[in-house]
Amino acid sequence: MTGTKTGTSLGWFGIMRLGLVQTALGTIVVLATSTMNRVMVVEMVLPALLPGVLVALHYAVQVLRPRQVLLRRRWSANPWIIGGMALLGIAGIAAAVATAWMATNPTAGIVLAVLAFLLIGVGVGASGTSLLVLLAERVDDRRRAAAATIVWVMMISGFVVTATVAGHFLDPFSPERLVAVTGVAAASAFVLTILAVYDIERRTAPPAYRAVERNAGPQPPFAEALAEVWAEPQARRFAIFIFISMLAYSGQDLILEPFAGAVFGLTPGESTRLAGVQHGGVLIGMLLVALAGSAASRSRLGSMHAWTIGGCVLSAAALFSLAMAGSMAPDWPLRASVFGLGVANGAFAVAAIASMMRLVGTGQSSREGVRMGLWGAAQAVAFGLGGMIGTAAVDAIRYLYGSPILAYTAVFAAEAMLFLIAAGLATRVYRLPLALSASRLTTGAEGFTVGLDQA
Repeated sequence: MTGTKTGTSLGWFGIMRLGLVQTALGTIVVLATSTMNRVMVVEMVLPALLPGVLVALHYAVQVLRPRQVLLRRRWSANPWIIGGMALLGIAGIAAAVATAWMATNPTAGIVLAVLAFLLIGVGVGASGTSLLVLLAERVDDRRRAAAATIVWVMMISGFVVTATVAGHFLDPFSPERLVAVTGVAAASAFVLTILAVYDIERRTAPPAYRAVERNAGPQPPFAEALAEVWAEPQARRFAIFIFISMLAYSGQDLILEPFAGAVFGLTPGESTRLAGVQHGGVLIGMLLVALAGSAASRSRLGSMHAWTIGGCVLSAAALFSLAMAGSMAPDWPLRASVFGLGVANGAFAVAAIASMMRLVGTGQSSREGVRMGLWGAAQAVAFGLGGMIGTAAVDAIRYLYGSPILAYTAVFAAEAMLFLIAAGLATRVYRLPLALSASRLTTGAEGFTVGLDQA
């Protein structure tokens, strides 16, 4: 199947087309959450907490994801995906203008930035959640985990390409360059989204059994549906695991580029390219797990349980190496530590995604969207809190002790400990018989490998 025949469920080609939407999302998000964050802290000499709060606002809005899912069921997905991307692009440009404005009028710039980042969150939630639910509805169960992995990989690809290309054009840095680069990225992302979703929803259909579930009758009130999903032990445990692991994952997100600039003296372009190195590592980590999954039937190498826990432990080790890096700057191999963090994060992420797409269909039928929305909201809240807590801690320690190196070291070490806690929580999520783990949880990565071959 190619995903282009009327009435068929999405095939590999259709899945990869929808993955381009995630690539477009990543294009704008990486500039807003990484590059603009670093400019505020290093070039504008503003408190690290400011971008932490702004990014937290962008994630806070996304707690509406479960409700957006129920609203989306009343209309087709394409208007939500395209409209969300349009809003995201406009908001991204506004965020760049606000960042530039802070150089001459900090108060006005901050007010505009608050509005821009709120709208970024709305755009990401509307477009991204609608895309994931469309995938969950229109992809056969045997392809679900592989589809989610492909889409996630394509989003990270957007991070890598944007960070590399934007990093080149941002030097020599000026606020005007930041606005121009963001404008080009936003326009490109919008065009790519339109091409990706054009006619795809009309020419595909949910599998017959899922179409029956979707039209089974009136949907319950949002609060009732959410309470039903939260009452499911496995869904609840997985939401808690996502929250803790993503809290650890996101804590370094807003401080890595400022750390590179303040401690290692990297320019805005260089630190943006460093983000590209990290996301390149994420891609490699994801591919490693996907390839290992193909050997699942022959050994434990492909166990998603093992990869999830191992990814958390390796992420902790990489963060401990960054904690050591500050005291040895500029001689420490920063790029190697950042790349290692990316690989570990990618391994953890793809294993968790494979599990998520398998677990989303468990429990009461016709609740896939609410389940996905709950987990998406847990991720969004964790990302917002992680970034805000991390930046606030950097500011507080720097103020108390006057040492940026000590501040970043303490935060990196704390994030490493959170990853170790997440590894322990993962053992509770995966309390399944070994045979079930081997047959179900590894199918996602194995399917991803087969999907790449067939695509």
